[in-house]
This record gives sequence, C-alpha cells and structure tokens, in this order.
Amino acid sequence: MIQKYPVGIQDFGELRTGGYLYVDKTEYVYRLATEGKYYFLSRPRRFGKSLLISTLESLFLSKRELFEGLYIEDKWDWTQRYPIIRISFSNIGHKEKGLYQAIDDQLDKIAESYAIVLTESVISGKFKELIEQLSVSRGKVVVLIDEYDKPIIDYLGDDTAKAIENRDVMKIFYSILKDADPHLKLVFITGVSKFSRVSIFSDLNNLTDITMSQHFSGSCGISEQELESCFEEELKVYDKDRIKEWYNGYSWDLSTSVYNPFSLMHFFREGRFQNFWFETGTPTFLIKLAEKGQLYDFEEIEIGGNALSSYDIQKLEIIPLMFQTGYLTMKSYSEMSDVYVLGYPNKEVRKSYIEVLMSSYSHSDLGFGVVYVDKIRQYLEKGEVERVESILNTIFKSLPYELWQGENEHFYHAIIHLTFTLLGVYVQSEVQTSDGRMDALIRLKDYVYCIEFKLDESAIKAIEQIKSKGYLAPFAYEDKKLIAIGINFSREKKKVEELKWEEVNI
Repeated sequence: MIQKYPVGIQDFGELRTGGYLYVDKTEYVYRLATEGKYYFLSRPRRFGKSLLISTLESLFLSKRELFEGLYIEDKWDWTQRYPIIRISFSNIGHKEKGLYQAIDDQLDKIAESYAIVLTESVISGKFKELIEQLSVSRGKVVVLIDEYDKPIIDYLGDDTAKAIENRDVMKIFYSILKDADPHLKLVFITGVSKFSRVSIFSDLNNLTDITMSQHFSGSCGISEQELESCFEEELKVYDKDRIKEWYNGYSWDLSTSVYNPFSLMHFFREGRFQNFWFETGTPTFLIKLAEKGQLYDFEEIEIGGNALSSYDIQKLEIIPLMFQTGYLTMKSYSEMSDVYVLGYPNKEVRKSYIEVLMSSYSHSDLGFGVVYVDKIRQYLEKGEVERVESILNTIFKSLPYELWQGENEHFYHAIIHLTFTLLGVYVQSEVQTSDGRMDALIRLKDYVYCIEFKLDESAIKAIEQIKSKGYLAPFAYEDKKLIAIGINFSREKKKVEELKWEEVNI
C-alpha cells in the first residue's frame, strides 16, 4: 500500500488526522517537556523544526487523540492544559510591516485569542504583560518560537544594516524572558543559525543549546532505524545504498546520522533521485562569500569548536554558516584540539552546491557546466585526453573579459577543480604528498590521472613536476594506466594554451 507522505506539512494535527505517515518523534518531545525548561535547537531549513514545534503545542494543549499509539501516549498527564505563546518568524510579515510592528501585531493577536487586553505600548512590555496575565489566569506559560533568525537570514549578504536592525529588535523582545521565569513552563526556540550578540544567547544564560547534544541528535531528520521501520515496503523497491548516498549523512554529534526528511519524502513520492531540498532555496549569500574568499574546495575542512557554534552578522564566516545551514556536516572530531572536520553530507548537497558555485565562478547559467563535464568524463574514461582541451576552452570562453585581468593561478585552479569535482568521480585537489602537492587526482575504472597546471609557463614543465615528485607512485599497485596531464593557461590568450599528457610507468 502506498503511504501518504507529508511533503510540506508542518502541522501535527493535520498530519495525524489526514492519514499521513508520521515518524514518531514523541520520545524527544517527552524529553523536552519533562527534563528541562529552556531550549534552543538549530537545524537547516525544511528539517522538521516547525513540525516539532507544532507537536509540542499539541502536547501542551492536551490533544490526546492526536497522540494515540505514539511513544508518549501513556506517559503524559493529559488532564493539564497550558496557555501557549507561539510565534513563527517565517510568516509574521516582517518584510512588509517591519519586524517591530510584526511582533507587536502578533502579540496583540495572541492576547485577543485569550481575551486579554494589553496596556503596554512597547513589544518587550507587551510580551512580559502577556506572559504574566496568562500565568495568573491559566497557569504557567509555554513559549514556542520558530525560525527566530528568519528576519536576520533574509538580509544576510544584501542588507547588513537591516539584519543588524532586526537583531537589535530581537534583543529587546527576548530581554524579558529571564525575569519571567516564575511564570514559564517551557521555552523552546528554533532557528537555522546561532547569532552572537542576540539576547537569547547572552542575557538568557540558562538557555540550553541542544543543537549538538547526543540526547536530541535524532529529534529532526530520519535515522537509519526509522527508515527501515517506517519505509519497509519502499525499501523493497528502491536501492537503500543509493538513497543513503543521496540523502543521508547529516550529523550533529558524530554518532547519529540522519536523512534529510524533505528530500526523502519527495523521493519516495516521486520515485527518482534528484535535488529536492537544495533547489527550494539557492544559498546566494553563501556563494558570494565563497567567491569573495576564493574558496571552492569544501571537503575535509577543519574548524574549531567555538567558531562552529555561532557567528557575528558584521563578520560573516562562511564555514560556520555552511555548517549551520546544512551544506556541511560533521565528519570527525579531535577532543584534544577541539577541532572538527567538516564535509558535504551527501550527493544531493555536494553536486548541487558545486554546480551553483561553478556557475558563479564562470559567470554562466546554472547547468552550463554539467553538459561539458559529462563530455570530459566520457573522454577520460576512454583515455582520449587530448579532447579535453577543447572542452576546457569552451568553459573559459564564457568568462567576462574583465575577470581575466589581474587574476592569479588560484582563479584558474578553482574552475578546473570545480569542473572535475562535478564529474562525480573520486577527485582530490592540492593533494599533499611527501614531496609536495599535486593539483588534482582523478581515479576512474581504468585510469588514474594526475593533473598539474601552470599559468603562463609550460605544460611539459607541469608533467616533469608530476614525474620528478613521484605523484603517481602511490597508485602503481593498481591495475590501471597512470596518466600525467600538464595544463598551461595563457593569461594573454585567455585560454588553455597547452594540454599535454603522458603515460607514466612506475
């Protein structure tokens, strides 16, 4: 029987009454509701944060019928109902009204729903008054804030002044929470990112950040166990290893790895592998930051633990941003040095991000590079290396004239690396060896290619470097042909002037 997949459904009640598949997350909900009081959770967009908020709301409103058959059903006191202040910053109209007015309107709307008349005129006063009046008349209050950082994220890279203005409004808004403690039952705040200098992370020092907690690592996303138990029939039809390659790989604790729920549900509904999550929101400001910093290789990135967990609007760092927004994930961790190693979580993100990055570097339409790299793949698999030169020149021919002025070797290296990475083969760039660095390594079924490139020098010189440094020696044991490729760019001619290759016998 085909299941109803809750694609895009963020309301727990609609999901449960509409007969949709629900992956039971109420064990995590129970922990949140009983083990603490103040929480912050960061997860990428479309990862189930809003559904988690909606589930908590239904729980504290004692809607027992929605929890029938779930983990929490026989563990919760359904006789108690709590007043709830729920605000989702993704749909309060902050762009149209301005953030301050949007919050003000939202507080009035919630107060009206409880037949409360607010007398305070500023949002911090209204928020405090609303909490206190609800507490007195109906019991301790549950505060649920979804996508708290949306009014900041929406302006990153385009309007820093507006992002800072909205950050300051939020500082005012959240400033009353700590003193409101006697009136609060639970405070749960979600977002994509953790900004420094926002009041919830400074003034509210009892807020527990569960983003990288093993206790809550599976609260959003779908684990391997959940995949096997909830999609048993689907796994009889589709290749589980390919599903894992495309949509798994996200980890916030290095112990639990989860699938992207948005992409997974889309895949089972559509029955084909493609980019579902990525195409719903191209990370424009991340691409701009990458190009500005001349960054293009995001595999095996090292970063300190403190830098990973927060950042400043006025000093954006691309690696923490890429981790928090879901484009990079944890691969390993050194406790001694407090250093994490990050990389792309899966094929969907890796392929899509590189395509967008290549489009940005080459100033071409999205999808431009895919056609040409596929031709390169066909040539390299056949050993027809000489035909690669014309494809590379076609790619470089699209670049605007002004980009050729004053550029150094790094610029050309970026285009080459992105081109070959997009092949979807095993590729390394600037590979460290005992005798230096090779520029790129490509391993195929019958060939191992080592590529060295020069700018206004000689392709022969590049090949001699490969041989003299013994870059291909570690692959002599493989039953493959070892090929050294030298590429020389001409700044004056704005093209690959020479591409030479030679089989190396070791």
